[in-house]
Amino acid sequence: MSAYDAALARRSWSKVTDEAPTREELLPLVAAAGRVADHSSLRPWRLIELRGEDRQRLGKAIAKAEGDKHPSSKPLRASLLIAAVASFRKSSKVPRWEQEAVASGVAHTLSLLLDEAGWGVIWRTGGATRSKAVAKAHGLKRNEELLGWLYVGGKPAQKRPGRRKTVDAEALLTRMPSKKR
Repeated sequence: MSAYDAALARRSWSKVTDEAPTREELLPLVAAAGRVADHSSLRPWRLIELRGEDRQRLGKAIAKAEGDKHPSSKPLRASLLIAAVASFRKSSKVPRWEQEAVASGVAHTLSLLLDEAGWGVIWRTGGATRSKAVAKAHGLKRNEELLGWLYVGGKPAQKRPGRRKTVDAEALLTRMPSKKR
């Protein structure tokens, strides 16, 4: 499958089975995802693998962040979560926003690679990603921010095609305005 075909076929899987890729299966995909454009090769990102009890600890941290008494069950929706972290580096050439874009690019590329490898993936975010309780649970440093989690699992039998709408490229690919006189 070409990159073009993989991009066209990609969709979010809000429900996945309990199957998940092993760490050994993930490592080459992470290495490939890490090849995104990265000004000055700062590698301003890292990924955190959450399995088993890690997901329950995350559920407690989300509950604390949201002021709930009971742990959130959201992290239990997939047996593997991959936290995408922007890990900012000091640089006079590469601004913070560009470093966050690199980290986002790695997460998105990894989601494409996982999908192409046959896994169901959805990137989940929310207010809890910027909370102190969730940052602490992930062991984030002062120079890091959580961008969200890739929920990864097996693709369930699908009864109907996904709801992805086609992109109106003509409307979204514009030209620079002509020079005013």
